[in-house]
Amino acid sequence: MSAAISRSAKAVRPAGRLLFSLFAVGAISVLAPPATAHDALPTAAMPQGWKYPFACCANFDCKEVPQSSISERPEGYVIKGTGEVVAYSDKRIKNSPDGEYHWCAHQAGLDAGKTICLFVPPPSY
Repeated sequence: MSAAISRSAKAVRPAGRLLFSLFAVGAISVLAPPATAHDALPTAAMPQGWKYPFACCANFDCKEVPQSSISERPEGYVIKGTGEVVAYSDKRIKNSPDGEYHWCAHQAGLDAGKTICLFVPPPSY
C-alpha cells in the first residue's frame, strides 16, 4: 500500500506545478495593463481626441505637427525636419481622423527620426 501512496504523490506534483503555472500566467495577464497606443490631442474636428494605432507608436513616438513641417512633392510627402521622403503609395501613410498632420517617428537608436507613420489630411479637390 505504501507503494501506491508513493506513486500517487509523485503524480500530484506535476499536476500541482501545472495548476500553479496556469494560475500565475492568468494572474499576470489580469494584473498587467493592456498594451494601448497613446492619444492624439483634441482638435476642433475631434474634440475627444483619438488613439494612435499601436503599430505606429510606443506611447511617445507620435505628435501633431504643423502643416508647414510637411510638404508635398511629386515623389511624396517630405518631412522638412529630416528631409525624408515618404512616397504617396507607402503603407506608412494613414488618413488623419482629425484633418491634421501627425508624424510618428523613432525617437532613439539607429532609426532615430525615421518615419513610422504619417497621418495626413484628406486631399482637398
